[in-house]
Amino acid sequence: MKLALTLFLCLLVAVKISYSQEEPQEAPAEVAEEANPAHTQTDEVPPPKGPCANWMGGAPGYPGHNGVPGRDGRDGRDGEKGEKGDDGVSGPKGDSGESGSPGLEGPRGFPGTPGMKGEKGESAYVYRSAFSVGLTSPNPPANVPIKFNKVFYNQQRHYDETTGKFRCSIPGVYYFSYHLTVYMRDVKVSMYKSDKPILFTLDQYQENNTDQASGSILLHLDAGNEIWLQVYGEERFNGIYANNDNDSTFTGFLLYPDMD
Repeated sequence: MKLALTLFLCLLVAVKISYSQEEPQEAPAEVAEEANPAHTQTDEVPPPKGPCANWMGGAPGYPGHNGVPGRDGRDGRDGEKGEKGDDGVSGPKGDSGESGSPGLEGPRGFPGTPGMKGEKGESAYVYRSAFSVGLTSPNPPANVPIKFNKVFYNQQRHYDETTGKFRCSIPGVYYFSYHLTVYMRDVKVSMYKSDKPILFTLDQYQENNTDQASGSILLHLDAGNEIWLQVYGEERFNGIYANNDNDSTFTGFLLYPDMD
């Protein structure tokens, strides 16, 4: 044990001597340290005091643990704008929105082309009733219907030549008129509606001259009503005249029928 200790001490002395011999080579560094005494005082490592200094180091230690992560740094500046990407897939159709308020009326458009001609419709029923007749001989008898037996028009046969009466078949408004030639006697004539006189005409004869007596009226007739002319009063008022050159006429026709 004492021998080993002696050898260890001798080894330390040898190391000391070797260390002392290397000190002149480090003079420039010491000169620099003297020029900068602050540096020397602060950074100079004192030499080992004991005999065991640099000849025997300890075993390397284990690596230390990772430290705690540092704080996040500041956001970097925005980069340059990239290229436009491809269009994405269309999404589902959304719900219909509320209807907007009506806009202003636009200008009138051009007329359209005429349409196709329609089918022929059924003809409406036309109501007809008319007659026009005249005398063939003068001086008809008084107080009976005058028989106008010269027919100008009587297609519907509503005027009866044998009785001298017009009989209404279509209810409605009618127009009647008469134009009588007066000769040799005075004329007093009346129009009757179903046995009641409704219109009178009087014309006095002028000697050696012919005259005209006339009258017209609008009447509403019901079906079955009769209209005729007759000399009113005595025979001396039957100066109604007719020959090949002079006519006395009686005319009537329907203006419009009742639609009720």
